[in-house]
Amino acid sequence: MPQISQLAETFASQIFWLLLTFGFVFFVVGKMMLPKVLSTVDARDQSVASDLAAAEAARAAADQAEENWRVQENAAREAAQKRVAEARAKGAAKSETTLAAGNAKNDAKLAEAEARIAEATKAAMGEIEAVAAEAATDIVARISGAKVSAAEAKTAVKAALNG
Repeated sequence: MPQISQLAETFASQIFWLLLTFGFVFFVVGKMMLPKVLSTVDARDQSVASDLAAAEAARAAADQAEENWRVQENAAREAAQKRVAEARAKGAAKSETTLAAGNAKNDAKLAEAEARIAEATKAAMGEIEAVAAEAATDIVARISGAKVSAAEAKTAVKAALNG
């Protein structure tokens, strides 16, 4: 085979061109393209790291803002509950004062009415006793024909009414 016999003559030049091409490709890729790719990857890594740091800082700020809001909300809720309790207490005190004044007026009117009723009852009882004593005197005189004094009739009527 003639190709094998020529191999010794072209072997050195093929190795030379192989090494020259490999060196050129190595130089172009290693010295020109690879640094650009690596710098792009490094820039991307730095960008991602800074974005993550910014996001972490924003999350921490948001957590702090939420905590501050919760503290303010709880304080506002406590203040509102305190105001409601104060308003209830004032309303209850005012109601009690108004109720006590009304009860005092009613008690005074009731005492006055009871006094009038007691006076009217006493006057009515006096009139009833007088009429009953007079009627008893007349009844005794008609039935038995005996004369009874007004004082005796009054004493008997009082004893009958009280007993």
